[in-house]
Amino acid sequence: MTALVKLFRTTAFKLALGLLAVFVLAAGLGLGYVVWKSGRVVQEQVAAMVDAEAENLMQRYRSDGFLGMLQAIAERASQPGSFLYIVTAPNGAPLAGNVGTLPPDVLDKTGIRETQYTRLGANEGPAPALVRLERLPNGSRLLVGRDLSERNRFAEILASTILGGLALVILVGLAGGLILARRVLVRLDGMTDTTRTIMAGNLSGRIPVNGSGDEFDRLALSTNQMLERIGELMSELRQVTDDVAHDLKTPLTRLRNRAEEALRSARTDEDYRATLDRIIEESDALIRTFNTMLLIARAESGAAREAMSSVNAGEIVESVAELYEPSAEEAGLKLDIRAAPDLVVHGNRELIGQALANLADNAIKYGVAEGSSGGTISLAAEGDGDRVRFVVADNGPGIPADNRARALERFVRLESSRTRPGSGLGLSLANAIARLHGGTLDLADNAPGLKVIIELPRERGEASE
Repeated sequence: MTALVKLFRTTAFKLALGLLAVFVLAAGLGLGYVVWKSGRVVQEQVAAMVDAEAENLMQRYRSDGFLGMLQAIAERASQPGSFLYIVTAPNGAPLAGNVGTLPPDVLDKTGIRETQYTRLGANEGPAPALVRLERLPNGSRLLVGRDLSERNRFAEILASTILGGLALVILVGLAGGLILARRVLVRLDGMTDTTRTIMAGNLSGRIPVNGSGDEFDRLALSTNQMLERIGELMSELRQVTDDVAHDLKTPLTRLRNRAEEALRSARTDEDYRATLDRIIEESDALIRTFNTMLLIARAESGAAREAMSSVNAGEIVESVAELYEPSAEEAGLKLDIRAAPDLVVHGNRELIGQALANLADNAIKYGVAEGSSGGTISLAAEGDGDRVRFVVADNGPGIPADNRARALERFVRLESSRTRPGSGLGLSLANAIARLHGGTLDLADNAPGLKVIIELPRERGEASE
């Protein structure tokens, strides 16, 4: 397909052509009306002039008689650019005037009409004229007229000028349509090349942006943002695959080794039972890991939005505190609860509770500083303008600022020895739940310890049970 054919087949050129056709039609109708109206105005002016001249001659007839009128006609007919005159006897014989020939029926009916004539003594062919016929009291006929050749020439000039202007408009419109189509085609070809690059497997391709801020730039920016997000998701998918393979290989290997050890060395029912208990414990940990991964996937896909309703933030905090208070006391930690009343968010109560439960569990695990025998864990729900802040803070070792972004990734455990139980998915799940609800999760320094802040949009109204 040639470049010119591609231009002609673009939607932009077709739209430009359609708009041009509509404009030419409208302009043609408008200008045609101008030509018609101009002709009418000229004809009305000529008719008024003919009427005035005929009335003047009739006044001369009434004042000076028939011979006086003939004398006036003879004087006026000899002047350049004069009116058309003819006076006939009652039998139709011409008596005076400057008209050579007329159609036979013109002298039969009184009134004003348009006809063809030839001037007396002229060699030109018939010309158009507007004439008025009057019957005189003596039975004679008086015809007064005006040549319309100038009107017709004016109409022809006006029409040719309009047609020339329309032709120029069509040429300029076609050229403009081609330029517009070319510009659009260049932008679309850039987008097409990018999509082909992406389809070939290179997710780094981006649609070019020329900085004009037009609709193509807005589309390109939105598409590039989408591609950025797709690239991030693909990178996360590869990372999750690697992390799952790495982090689940060890517990699965332990399961196999323990089963093999039981087959090799167990001698009594108690030995088999103890091995099976350890295998069940490892299996439960694996199931919890997979359940957490499913929750993260569900939150990131937005599938949980269907179950959202108005929920009381303070009630969620109190429920989580009640659930983890025994564990905190067992770890020698004091649980401090601050829940402001009438804080309502639109969300999934189960998922928000799960996010706070994960944060509370982490705070209990890591909330005691090294060498210390106790500390305080605080759970709070606070109002901040149009936002609701859930805060979980502890007095443990905290997370260094340069590791906080990494701590939100899946299967990341900053404790190198990994002596405490866990899968490294707690913060990832809480972050995914916050984003699902249109909020954010931030890690901050509690001086000492870690402060985790989840901010969600606040909903005005009563909380539902």
